[in-house]
Amino acid sequence: MSAVQVPARPRPVLMIPLRRCGSHALRLRLNLSPEFYSPYPLHIVDLMPLVPLYGDLRDDHAYFRMVVDVVGLQAASMVKWPDLAFDPVDIFEAIRHRPRSIHSIVWELLLRAGQRRQARVVMDKSLDSVHDADELMALHPDLLFINVVRDPRAQVASMNRAIIHEFDTLLNARIWLRAHQAADQVAARYPDRVLTIRYEDFLSHQQATLETICRFLGIAFLPRMLDVAASPEARQIAQLSALWSSNCHAPIAANIDKFRQQLSSDEINVIETITGPYMDRYGYARLSGGDAVITDAMHVDALARSVAGREGAWRDLEQTNFRDYVLRRSRADYLAQLGARLARQAAEPARSAPAALDELDPASFEVTD
Repeated sequence: MSAVQVPARPRPVLMIPLRRCGSHALRLRLNLSPEFYSPYPLHIVDLMPLVPLYGDLRDDHAYFRMVVDVVGLQAASMVKWPDLAFDPVDIFEAIRHRPRSIHSIVWELLLRAGQRRQARVVMDKSLDSVHDADELMALHPDLLFINVVRDPRAQVASMNRAIIHEFDTLLNARIWLRAHQAADQVAARYPDRVLTIRYEDFLSHQQATLETICRFLGIAFLPRMLDVAASPEARQIAQLSALWSSNCHAPIAANIDKFRQQLSSDEINVIETITGPYMDRYGYARLSGGDAVITDAMHVDALARSVAGREGAWRDLEQTNFRDYVLRRSRADYLAQLGARLARQAAEPARSAPAALDELDPASFEVTD
């Protein structure tokens, strides 16, 4: 009997730097290529604050707990990865001798998912991981980055209505700035690995933009990418959440200026004050003087408004889209439970030396049928 040929590992790609930039629209279209695979992202940024509570990852007990918890986060995702179930014991045995980090675990899951699809390229759409780009480059020296820029006024207006972000223009404009500053650092360190595109160019020249991305990734552009209605995932997620309702349709170029109706003139001035140099760089015409005076007191007030806005958004979501509410709440509850458990474990006396688990036979976990 001839040996089963294992597909080569796909090339890793990370989309950066911030959600609500049109990233799903691009991901879903690229996913129509058999050479490319990008499952719904884990958004590991939500687990990052808990990472220090695991302690020394050289300790097999600590690292195995992390593997189990990341696999659990994937299972708790509101959009499942089709036809995949990960065994945390298998994952741990596969990566136990590699550099240890939460990113090692996440990318093992992603690469396995892409390998199962026989894809040549696998992309993580966890855009917030831009802040961990150096660690990711150390793990995957062949990593590529797709840097998606969107008019900050339009993106902040979208962020203001999304339960995944803050509920205040000032806070979201500052988040936008930090994300793009991080993307600048990535482009400066790894200029040949970064492709920057404007979302507005995708809206007006969809095929040309997708062709550019495909050339960068080394995959073939397929005309079917222009027909996102053919994507089962696009149709699925469009029904799950209002945040994704437009993803099963062709992009609407007229929405470029929709922010004018969603933001006040003062809010536009705040955004342009904070992000003005980037707007100039990427060709977004200003509408104000960009001369807003922003004080610490304004930031404190913004935080309070955002907290109240988030509480109201959860209540509204429960009434308007119960499926979306329960799926998001389930993931949030999972993270809260992890935090409580890890806090208790971190308070326990530390071991004098890292614990070690016996190595298991990797062949025991291979699927042969």
